[in-house]
Amino acid sequence: MNIENTAVENKLDTTSTEQFVTFIIGNETYGIEVLKVQEIIGMTRITYVPNTLPYMKGVINLRGSVVPVIDMRKKIGMDEIAYNAFTVIIITEVKGKLIGMIVDSVQDVVTIPIQKIQDTIHFTSQIATDYIKGIGQIDNNLVIILDVDRLLTADEIAYIKNI
Repeated sequence: MNIENTAVENKLDTTSTEQFVTFIIGNETYGIEVLKVQEIIGMTRITYVPNTLPYMKGVINLRGSVVPVIDMRKKIGMDEIAYNAFTVIIITEVKGKLIGMIVDSVQDVVTIPIQKIQDTIHFTSQIATDYIKGIGQIDNNLVIILDVDRLLTADEIAYIKNI
């Protein structure tokens, strides 16, 4: 092992950062990797699809493509609220499929140092944390970082791909 290379790797680890698009659901700030976000659109007409997943609102037409839309409040177990002028749909790619995520409002693109992101292994088993990648810290604020590729199970993805 080369000592110089190890020192360089350690130095890079302490300065490495990731960028996240942050958004609000309820009173909490969430984030997803900026590279996973295709675009952010205002609320638009959503076509209801019968007999779907409980948190799926329907589908939208995005420049000729049919995109399933999920309500993130329902997905994480919160009550639905009326959509307002701040409500947006974040278009993201989940395992090769475009998915729309309805959130209360979008905030910003933030850069978080890797060492300021902690994993979530300390949560109790009663909280579904499969799709939570970690908790990031920006100044005194916490950001719940979602892993969009784990947001939906393989069965849910297969179901959505058939829409």
